[in-house]
Amino acid sequence: MPLYALGDIHGQLGQLEQALDRIARDGGGDAPVVFLGDFVDRGADSRAVIETFLAGLAGGRDWSFVKGNHDRMFERFLTEGILSDDQIKSGKLYLHPNLGGAATLQSYFDLAGAFGIDEETAARFGVEGVPGDILPDLIAAAREAVPESHKAFLRDLPLWLDRGPQIFVHAGIRPGLPMGYQQEDDLLWIRHEFHRDTRDHGALIVHGHTPVDWPELHLNRLNLDTGAGYGRELVPVVLDGDGIFALTARGRARL
Repeated sequence: MPLYALGDIHGQLGQLEQALDRIARDGGGDAPVVFLGDFVDRGADSRAVIETFLAGLAGGRDWSFVKGNHDRMFERFLTEGILSDDQIKSGKLYLHPNLGGAATLQSYFDLAGAFGIDEETAARFGVEGVPGDILPDLIAAAREAVPESHKAFLRDLPLWLDRGPQIFVHAGIRPGLPMGYQQEDDLLWIRHEFHRDTRDHGALIVHGHTPVDWPELHLNRLNLDTGAGYGRELVPVVLDGDGIFALTARGRARL
């Protein structure tokens, strides 16, 4: 049976709807789909993206998900008030426009109106930190605005999925380590060590995290982050017995 997969969405509801339409036209409304994480941040509609997922699951859709690094950042902000991540070498904080946390919060409540945090202010707070007289109220407002169902969705996202011939994960794996020994930071953040490794991982690693112009099929991995977080097209892929194909407006294109 064909299996469909989608890379990083980053709050781009229109791109998600277009991709789901292409999947439905190719495989029907009941087609199984794996979503590779980074559902939130940067785009304007993170809340609506998660609502789309929850509505699909409630309607019986065969959808599976893995957690991305941006999903973890959003979750940590809500649960612990954390704005930083040791994996971000630039030192930028969650609200910075490059990371997109302010856009996610704005999708849940009027961040600009309630706290005066527009894009310029978010850029400053994303470097200097949120002032101490604002941060507690900001965290409280976010916790109140985000529905419990959304918090549970983020909390319960697995880090990887084993589908036999393929392993689905957000960023990649630490080469040479069995999946049971993989570290969370690697599964969410790894890039160069994974990309450069050409050994057989025992399964095709299907991942996102690192933007490319078009889905890239390598001997041991398949990268599906086509840059939706930067305004580029979200391209779904179908894996079936005949091969691996990108789904375009005109139909299947073999990778």
